[in-house]
Amino acid sequence: MSDVFTHFDAQGQAHMVDVGAKAATHRVAVAEGVIVMQPATLAMIRSGQAGKGDVLGVARLAAIMASKRTADLIPLCHPLPLTRVDVVLQLQDADPASVPPQTCGVRCEVRAETVGKTGVEMEALTAVQVGLLTIYDMCKAVDRGMRMEGIRLLEKQGGRSGHWQAD
Repeated sequence: MSDVFTHFDAQGQAHMVDVGAKAATHRVAVAEGVIVMQPATLAMIRSGQAGKGDVLGVARLAAIMASKRTADLIPLCHPLPLTRVDVVLQLQDADPASVPPQTCGVRCEVRAETVGKTGVEMEALTAVQVGLLTIYDMCKAVDRGMRMEGIRLLEKQGGRSGHWQAD
């Protein structure tokens, strides 16, 4: 890990990091997040009875599309030629016997890959967030109290800093 912010120049001005001299390598990032909801909302998603259609299918496509648009959303991100974006959405039922009590919802995990000069962490994180936001949008008519939690990077591979994995 570096002990400096790389997106600022010597004068403290924001700038896009120069990756021109870096070698193109295979890069992977895996991110996750959860949208917590009422059990009845999860049941509607599971049954396919949500008023706007296939919630998980639309969320999967939104996550993939968002990963490809990350550089348009995050000002200092480099546009990347993604070689793979895999989105896994898992329904999670509440377990009232667990300590602390487990909540129900949908977990989103995204694996993004490229061969390039900079990593794909932002693409994976953006995909997770937009996938969860899409679930919120499609279900908000029945559950405005949903919340997104635990959005984080799980793992990154490639580049000068090598392999990193969350605890």
